[in-house]
Amino acid sequence: MNKKGVLLVNLGSPESPEPKDVKTYLGEFLMDERVIDVPYWARALLVKGIVLNTRPKASAKAYKKIWWDEGSPLIVLSERLQEKLQQEVEFPVALAMRYGSMTIKKGLQELADQGVDEVFLIPLYPQFAMATTETIVVLAEEVRKAHFPQMNIQELPAFYNEPEYIEVLANSIAKHLEGKDYEQLLFSYHGVPERHIRKSDITKSHCQIDGLCCKTPSPAHEFCYRHQCFEVTRLVGEKLKLKEGSFSTSFQSRLGFDPWLRPYTDRTIERMGKEGVKKMAIVTPAFVSDCLETLEEIAMEGEEIFHEMGGKDFTTIPCLNDDRAWVKLLAKWINEWSSTETITA
Repeated sequence: MNKKGVLLVNLGSPESPEPKDVKTYLGEFLMDERVIDVPYWARALLVKGIVLNTRPKASAKAYKKIWWDEGSPLIVLSERLQEKLQQEVEFPVALAMRYGSMTIKKGLQELADQGVDEVFLIPLYPQFAMATTETIVVLAEEVRKAHFPQMNIQELPAFYNEPEYIEVLANSIAKHLEGKDYEQLLFSYHGVPERHIRKSDITKSHCQIDGLCCKTPSPAHEFCYRHQCFEVTRLVGEKLKLKEGSFSTSFQSRLGFDPWLRPYTDRTIERMGKEGVKKMAIVTPAFVSDCLETLEEIAMEGEEIFHEMGGKDFTTIPCLNDDRAWVKLLAKWINEWSSTETITA
């Protein structure tokens, strides 16, 4: 009998909010060919020649604003999720990060040391993207071949439109908005360059990044991050019976000068403030764990922009983190995998 185990994988974090550790982390992250997908020489010139000489101090300052006594919020929250999930399933549950010291190799080794040779890999991202799910799956397979050749890995596919996930997300949003008055609910997703969308188009022709392609059925949607983001917004809107015009989608965290997915979150917040919106709420469904992009970029910088533009109340909705319903859903998917070795999500 094969022994089964689970590997949760999230993004990662610097070891500390000090510039030297942030520089090390950014170097690994931004040199990933699926994050900055240009030829190596150009990526090295940009990252090592420019970004790592200018950005670490500013990023370290941002990390210090949100760093907890226990450590990086993303790491702490991911560990809490792992611990609660372990209580729900009978299989070993390990945790790894795509970048940083909590490597995928260490996570697989932890499982191998317990005799595991059937691994359910769970990238902690609802939507598929080159820079998130794909880079995790590819690296996990490379590590498996090099160090754990007898191990079999099956990954959880993108679950952005899984009805039970939508229900958990919608209920979480509703819970955190209960009793709060808001005029606009903004769904902010992490941005990616437009070229990533075209590169992920398995039809090589469908994704035009216009007002129609994401709404027109296509096999391309299986790997289209843009479509999957808009679909989460639509499905949650339907689930919560949100009024048309009271909610919208935007994309945050762009880097460089190439076109990234629009509309941009910071400009959307600015526009809403200028247009007279006084009370807004914002949720970040591309993340399952709160991190720098949610706690600082949105909850701090976003709120500052809104207030500068005349807005009054700015409500940030936490990620699912270690929410009980989210833990229960992950446990259900794991148990389904263990019994059928297939996943319906």
